[in-house]
Amino acid sequence: MRFQLTAKTGHPDFLDLPWDHPLATWDHHRLVEMPMGIHRHVVRTVAYGERLYHLKELPRRYADREWRFLRYLRGEQVPVVDVVGVVTLRDTPNGERLDAVLITEHLEYSVPYRLLFLRQEHQAIREPMLDALVHLLVRIHLQGFYWGDCSLSNTLFRRDAGRLAAYLVDTETGEQYEELSTGQRDMDVDLAIEKCAGELLDLQAAGVLSDEVDPFELGLELRDRYDQLWAELTRDEVFADDERYRIHERLRRINELGYDVDELELVQDEPGVTRMKLKTSVVEPGRYRRILRQLTGLDVQDNQARRLLNDIHNFGAWLQQDEGRSLPEALIAHRWLERSFEPVVEIVPHELRGRREPAEVFHEVLDLWHKWSTQEGTDMGLFNAAHRYVAEILAMMPEERRVAPADGDDETADALPDPMADTGTLLLEDVARLAADLDPGDPAVEQLGDGAAATSDRSEDARRVE
Repeated sequence: MRFQLTAKTGHPDFLDLPWDHPLATWDHHRLVEMPMGIHRHVVRTVAYGERLYHLKELPRRYADREWRFLRYLRGEQVPVVDVVGVVTLRDTPNGERLDAVLITEHLEYSVPYRLLFLRQEHQAIREPMLDALVHLLVRIHLQGFYWGDCSLSNTLFRRDAGRLAAYLVDTETGEQYEELSTGQRDMDVDLAIEKCAGELLDLQAAGVLSDEVDPFELGLELRDRYDQLWAELTRDEVFADDERYRIHERLRRINELGYDVDELELVQDEPGVTRMKLKTSVVEPGRYRRILRQLTGLDVQDNQARRLLNDIHNFGAWLQQDEGRSLPEALIAHRWLERSFEPVVEIVPHELRGRREPAEVFHEVLDLWHKWSTQEGTDMGLFNAAHRYVAEILAMMPEERRVAPADGDDETADALPDPMADTGTLLLEDVARLAADLDPGDPAVEQLGDGAAATSDRSEDARRVE
């Protein structure tokens, strides 16, 4: 068997797979049957322990391009799937040359667009999905990358503190430039509008999306949001000498969007008038993620990072008041991990941990803690809220850790609404129908019966583990 494997370290060697046979003909014990949508190429999934890998068979020149592009974009902190390796020079036992195979690791807790629409009404995901797609387009364009195939099918979404984060999946039609022209960016956005509108029309034809939704109107809104974000990050700012405060206002707005500006250029074209220029090469996303990672070691999505940093700030204010002294930020973050974040995550039983990633669990618990305490007129305590969340909400959620990239086809047509969606409602008859299909010995079912057992009755000032 002859082949060449170029792979990153930290992953299996994949040497036990039958590379001398076409991917479509494989019959191997590592293959995992996952519902896959329509692809231009053959795609199979293999499992190595707890890790899943997707194999895509395609001509070598496309495989090499995609391997190169995905590695570059990931190195530039653009959210893309993790490309692991590429297999080339594959020959059959008869000496016939086979196409190359690109290997990517499965993006855990990612949800394809079709499944999002199945689980939530379009009003609940319209804003988050548009924003996520726009941010992804802007981020790759800032890197000089022309996608050429932006679509909902080529994007995966991860939950991000009530919003969505978009990940690029397919780059075989892309091109890398030093900088994109306005015309190239416009063409990429136009293609995105056309492809996304077509996919939404398909959802309407399948009865998943309401006929009241105008896919082309959503496409035009994507264009407007893209233009606004691009302008905010890159346009020149002109101000008078007595308006220097506008520099700080502009930088603050960019920071609030999750981007950093490491340097800026001030040009005085005429006396009393200054122009501030921002170059796309020095605008970097992920501001809040970097801060949180430095403080806690947690690697989460942008909005999750912002939410967790806010909670660390609130926790720090309470902690310093409780101890009567000022404390270093690093120490506050360490105690927040020990007394708040980790105890809440540990409340989730092992059997349910594939339904939401830890940062999203903590975010949703915080939201419901405030909501339920307001409804009851008293502080129910963070950990009480976490127990109730696990029993009443998380136990009813579907698995998301290993949703296939094209899941959400006919097999999931009867999916329940998401209990955490703004407009999704879990009806009593849905609960009864779901419970009837569950094993009575399933821990999720036992939790439903147990209710929200509380560890202790804590007020907000004493919500943390002592």
